[in-house]
Amino acid sequence: MTAETGTRASRDGRFDPSTYEEKWRQRWAADELYTARDDDPRPKRYHLTMYPYPSGDLHVGHWYAATGPDIVARMHRMRGANVMFPMGFDSFGLPAENAAIARNIHPATWTKANIERMRVQFKTMGAMFDWSREVVVSDPGYYRWTQWIFLQFLKAGLAYRAMAPVDWCPKDKVVLAREQVEGPNRVCWRCGTPVEKRDLEQWWFRITNYSDELLDFSGVDYPEPIKLMQTNWIGRSEGAEIDFPTEAEDREPIRVFTTRPDTLFGATFMVLAPEHPLVSVLTTDDRRADVEVYVAGARRETEIERMSTEREKTGVFVGAYAINPMTNERVPIWIADYVLPGYGTGAIMAVPAHDERDFAFAKKFDLPIRYVVLPRGGTAPDGEAFVAHSADEVLVESGEFTGMPAAEAITAITKALEESGRGQIAVTYRQRDWLISRQRYWGAPIPIIYCDEHGAVPVPEDHLPVVLPEDVDFAPTGVSPLQSHAEWLSAPCPECGKPGRRETDTLDTFIDSSWYFLRYCSPNDDQRAWDPEQARAWMPMKVYTGGAEHGVMHLLYFRFFVKALRDLGLLDVDEPTLKLRNQGQILGADHNRMSKSRGNVQAPDELVARYGSDTVRAFLMFIGPWDQGGPWNPSGMEGIYRWLGRVWGVGLPSTGGPAAADEELARALIRVTHTTIAAVTEDYEEFHFNTAISKLMELTNAIIRAREAGHAGGTAYADAVDTLLVLLAPVTPHIAEELWERRGHAYSVHQQPWPEADASLAASDTIELPVQVDGKLRDRLVVTVDTPAEEIERMALTSEHVQRYLAGRPPLRVIQIPGRLVNVVTPKA
Repeated sequence: MTAETGTRASRDGRFDPSTYEEKWRQRWAADELYTARDDDPRPKRYHLTMYPYPSGDLHVGHWYAATGPDIVARMHRMRGANVMFPMGFDSFGLPAENAAIARNIHPATWTKANIERMRVQFKTMGAMFDWSREVVVSDPGYYRWTQWIFLQFLKAGLAYRAMAPVDWCPKDKVVLAREQVEGPNRVCWRCGTPVEKRDLEQWWFRITNYSDELLDFSGVDYPEPIKLMQTNWIGRSEGAEIDFPTEAEDREPIRVFTTRPDTLFGATFMVLAPEHPLVSVLTTDDRRADVEVYVAGARRETEIERMSTEREKTGVFVGAYAINPMTNERVPIWIADYVLPGYGTGAIMAVPAHDERDFAFAKKFDLPIRYVVLPRGGTAPDGEAFVAHSADEVLVESGEFTGMPAAEAITAITKALEESGRGQIAVTYRQRDWLISRQRYWGAPIPIIYCDEHGAVPVPEDHLPVVLPEDVDFAPTGVSPLQSHAEWLSAPCPECGKPGRRETDTLDTFIDSSWYFLRYCSPNDDQRAWDPEQARAWMPMKVYTGGAEHGVMHLLYFRFFVKALRDLGLLDVDEPTLKLRNQGQILGADHNRMSKSRGNVQAPDELVARYGSDTVRAFLMFIGPWDQGGPWNPSGMEGIYRWLGRVWGVGLPSTGGPAAADEELARALIRVTHTTIAAVTEDYEEFHFNTAISKLMELTNAIIRAREAGHAGGTAYADAVDTLLVLLAPVTPHIAEELWERRGHAYSVHQQPWPEADASLAASDTIELPVQVDGKLRDRLVVTVDTPAEEIERMALTSEHVQRYLAGRPPLRVIQIPGRLVNVVTPKA
């Protein structure tokens, strides 16, 4: 049956999803079938998939991301858990603001209309979302608590304001967090525009307070790529901090971090990042003009340009010297763009004999190169740095440490520096604090009032939320649109009551998603961000799903939030989720990520109208491994539709006579039923939906064969069909519900207990044993599982294929591995 003929069918028993899918969605909603109740005595399980940005319409990528976790949530609900599976909308942010500017409408109007449309489209999926817990982050009732969390962080010293060079997107006219700058060309994560550097006073969160704890994944099940991404992003390095005094009077020493203190005797010059605060202090008057020109040029370069190993090294001598704390030698201080301000301390001790970049720099500017680590008895390489380690490397030309193995010297030299007060053991991180200020309108206002007398003053908690004014010109200008709203901008100082000015930056929208999962625990509580009792009952999440592209943004931030809130006494858990799974991306037919701007979006609506929701759900889960995704190709949709048509055929109540008395056929059907239960349960748990559907197809075919053999009236047949419907219910909830009712069962199939596989019934009555002769396969035996070893040996020795190699001789011995193989060893000639 084709989709066209199927949609013309009526409720006379022909397969037509349009006749029942909407009916069941309305029934489930009216019965609040999927509402998770706090007082439900069943064990609580919190499942969540990342909420979407309300861009206007769902595409098949949204369905792909949501259907998988919906299957798993449904299965656990049927296994006896009180499953919470809520949904909401990540409704603040630049896309809404930019779309509103382009359409000349207010972001709130555009966002609200999109949410209403997407909510309807989500419900068409038939997913078990608990809409009673919906959160919308642009609702003042939500961002009131986002602002409250900011104030708690501020009181705890986790939020602070500081001047710093920041990454600026010239297209969106907004500051970006470091994690939002992507790729070697340093482009904006959202629009792809190369970013620039600007010095601005901004608000930050001290995420670096938790760097070490964020490296600990014990007790959680995260995909290895996510753990690696976060580990590399945090970038923990162990080594030593060393102070190099300068010759300038009353000036602080230059502090460097190195993982190789054993090479300190080879440090022949120093290099500061052009942005280092000591550059202006140490530069002599005769070098200042050249230094300032170089600094200005370096700030215009991208990080990848500065770090390139292929470009010629450049730099400028600042005219000052430092003192090597081990040799007391004067070493010249340079600036060079290959040293970055965000790594280590922004200053390095240059050891050209043992670092390729320092070597190239020293060669360019004729600076000393001194080898201080070499293989024992070895000689210095000719014309290159010695960077490859060897097991026997020792220190040379290193004073009292000469001859010491390099690994031991790292500890010994660090200890000597500590004793002299010139260094110490240290750990450094690539990760920097989280920049949270945004110079745009559509976000939660930062709850701060500036007073000439008292500085930055928090808005009192009972004055929250600080609500966004609606009548604002939000066109991007490089400063916050809120600065143009004089009435909103003016506010009395909470400390003294004198005129003050509101903070006009808004909070990074990743803050909204760093705690939204907590709000689902008590979404209607207007006295607290979350009910502590309900948070204890539901948290941590059992399973969280979403895109791997959020690995060092949202998936790092929400871990930081939970740990910080725990330390503030507001939570009792260490991690937001015990298990994380990432779906792959459904690409457009052009193999690019689906987006309206590319014109490659596939909307599900027309597919649902033609095939039904269940077909679209099953097709998306069948196209390949869920964690891999792939380009959109609907050519297999008809095949899934035909399979569900066959399910419809076997699921309708049987009208035939009594079943044929074929015990072997009944046992075979029971066996495949129980093997399918075991396999599908495991596959759902592991998010292997494509293989689960393949096994459900095999069970369907087995049921059809039994029916064709006249077995449709038997108990084994009825049990197999009922089991098929229950196993199908998480993937194709509508057809499972319709056939369950038609078979005369009580409502609802989604409230049935999950079937348990019986290993004894799943076991095969027979097994196939490979028969080898001298280790090479020569035959196979089919025997019952309880066949005695003596009988197996007799059958093997009488095999004509074995006799050919024995040639009438008795075997030297017969080796059996029970249930696996038989090996006949022939006598030597």
